[in-house]
Amino acid sequence: MQTLSEKAFKLAPPGGIFDETVVRNLFPDLSPGALKAIVHRAIQSGEILRLKPGLFCLHELFRKTHLHPFVLAGAIYFPSHVSLESALHHHGLIPEAVYQVASVIPARSRVFRTPLGEFSFQRVPTRYPRAGVRAVRFEPEGWAFVASPLRAIADLVYLRKEVSWGRDGMAFLLESMRMELDQLREVPLEDHAELLESLRNQRTKSFLAGLYKELTR
Repeated sequence: MQTLSEKAFKLAPPGGIFDETVVRNLFPDLSPGALKAIVHRAIQSGEILRLKPGLFCLHELFRKTHLHPFVLAGAIYFPSHVSLESALHHHGLIPEAVYQVASVIPARSRVFRTPLGEFSFQRVPTRYPRAGVRAVRFEPEGWAFVASPLRAIADLVYLRKEVSWGRDGMAFLLESMRMELDQLREVPLEDHAELLESLRNQRTKSFLAGLYKELTR
């Protein structure tokens, strides 16, 4: 009989992420106890990694392709989208590399510490959770939802309760976040109206409105 890693390797997508349902489908004739033992042996041998209860991925030596951390974040918690410092670094707006993948969700906040890194999921309530969010392809058959620069800034401002446009203005972005004004002026603004309609928090809406006025004057 083929091992779990051998069977999982043949599956699509090639990133090697799979859950307990996939394991049951791969070994339909085995009992729950036997399935648990197969998963345990594969983890102990290092062939697969447990990302969270019920979710696994192949070790990099057994994967067909590289597994992008943004794709992994979407698999760990759905629905979610990569945002905050992770998205801002992805868009080239902040200089520092971000070692924790930060995402936004409509439910309560969570943090997952996995063998492949730490993934945080912060709650940001909106009327339209996908406002200002795009599906981005990172690898063959590997997609992730990523916040636009404007949405990432809105999510960040919401979570930084001490930040407001009246008190901080552009200084929050230029000084605290170390963004460059020339780069900010190149940020796409077409989702501004959609974001204002979607946001529930007045402080965040005021910041976004002030930023839009500053960038379009």
